[in-house]
Amino acid sequence: MRETGGPEILAAEHIDPPSPGPGQVLVRHEAIGLNYIDTYHRSGLYKVPLPSGLGNEAAGIVEAVGEGVTEFREGNRIGYFTGPLGAYSTHRVVDAARLVKLPEALTAEQAAATMLKGTTAEYLIERCARVSPGDNVLVHAAAGGVGSILVPWLKSVGATVIAHAGDSRKAAIARELGADHALCCPLDELAAEVRVLTGGKGVEVVLDGVGAASWPASLGSVARRGLVVTYGNASGAVPPFTALDLLSAGSIFVTRPTLGDYCATPDEMRASAARLFEMIDKGVVQVRIGATFPLLEAADAHRAIESRATTGSTVLLP
Repeated sequence: MRETGGPEILAAEHIDPPSPGPGQVLVRHEAIGLNYIDTYHRSGLYKVPLPSGLGNEAAGIVEAVGEGVTEFREGNRIGYFTGPLGAYSTHRVVDAARLVKLPEALTAEQAAATMLKGTTAEYLIERCARVSPGDNVLVHAAAGGVGSILVPWLKSVGATVIAHAGDSRKAAIARELGADHALCCPLDELAAEVRVLTGGKGVEVVLDGVGAASWPASLGSVARRGLVVTYGNASGAVPPFTALDLLSAGSIFVTRPTLGDYCATPDEMRASAARLFEMIDKGVVQVRIGATFPLLEAADAHRAIESRATTGSTVLLP
C-alpha cells in the first residue's frame, strides 16, 4: 500500500524476491492469515512507514536458506506471525529467528488461521490475565477469530465463560464452543446481564478485543479488584480515562497488552506457538476457518471482516 485508507487502496505489485541474506530464508507462502490488526495498519490507525506491505502471519515452504541458517532447510514447512509487515505476498525473505516449524498434522491453511490468534489467546489467558479455575471471564466477540479460541481454552483451565456476540447466530457458535452463558444483548444492557449471571459480583476478568463500543460494558461488568484486558480496537480505540475511573469501578486493573510484548524474543514466540500447537493436538482448540479469499481479493476480505460478516478465521490464498 502506498497510502492509508479504505480497502480500495490495496494494490498488487510484482516484485522479484531477493535471495536470502545471512540468517534469512526465502519462503513460498501457501496461506496467509488475515487479522483485524491488518485493517488498523491499512486505515492508518496504527502508523506504518509508506509504501508498505501488509500482514504479519503466513505459512508455507522454505525455498532457500541464507548463510548461517542451520535450523531450517529447503522444503521445511514453516509459519510466522510477528512483524515486520509483508505477509500479503506469494514469496518473502524472512529472518529465520521469526519462524516456527509446523506440526505434520497442521495444514498451511490451519496454521495461517490460528498462529497469531492462538498465540494471542495463549498470552491473554496464561501470562497476562493468569486465569485461574473458578474465575468468571467475560469474552467479547466470542465467535470471532480470537474469541473462538479463547472460549474453549478458558473452559480447559476451569473458568466460567460468559460470551458476548453480535447476534444470535454468533451466540450459538459461542455456546457450541463451550461457553457457559452466551449473550447477544445490546452492549448497553450487557453489564446488567453479567451482574445477574454472577449474583451481582461481576467477573474477575474481561477479555475485550472490541474497544470503544464495549468499554462501558467492560467497566460495568468487572468485579471489585478485577481485571479488564483491552487487547483490540475493532470499534475504535478505548476513550481516555483517569485513575479515578478505575477507583469508582471498584479499584479495578486495566491493561492494554500486545502480542509483540509477550512474544518479544524468539524463545518467547516459539514457546507460545508450541503451547498453541499442544492445545490443538489435545483437541482443546479447534481450527475454525470461516472464509477464504484469493490473495488478489484481499480488499474484499477486509470488507468482510470489517462488516462483521465473518466468524472464525479468514485466510488469504496466494
